[in-house]
Amino acid sequence: MSREAILCVDDEAIILMSLKQELRLSFGDRFTYETALNADDARNIIEELTQDEVKVALIISDLLMPGTKGDEFLVEVKRQHPDIRAIVITGHADQAAVDRTMRETGADRVFHKPWRTEDLLKAVADCVDGPSGSER
Repeated sequence: MSREAILCVDDEAIILMSLKQELRLSFGDRFTYETALNADDARNIIEELTQDEVKVALIISDLLMPGTKGDEFLVEVKRQHPDIRAIVITGHADQAAVDRTMRETGADRVFHKPWRTEDLLKAVADCVDGPSGSER
């Protein structure tokens, strides 16, 4: 089993299935792929993975979700786990919201739905293969 994970968080199950499939096709067994329909589930998954000594390398999160919004969730995660990289996906944000999200969450990239698979996979590779956030 992989000792690193990529966590995808979105309130739409079809988006999560698509992300997981794209990631698995591109990165194979290199990572464990986890999905969560909301921030509460994602927090629990991060806690469980941490307890199992699995490093969360990357979170791909929707911006607008019921309950805790993606940006609030990522700010919280970054406070507790500053080494976890983040990519935000959104179907609704304007450029000002994108800029604010990147600034506040420390996200590496923001993609609009529908994203181009090649662009997203390149951003994922850059996050998991590149320097950690503290070295940038």
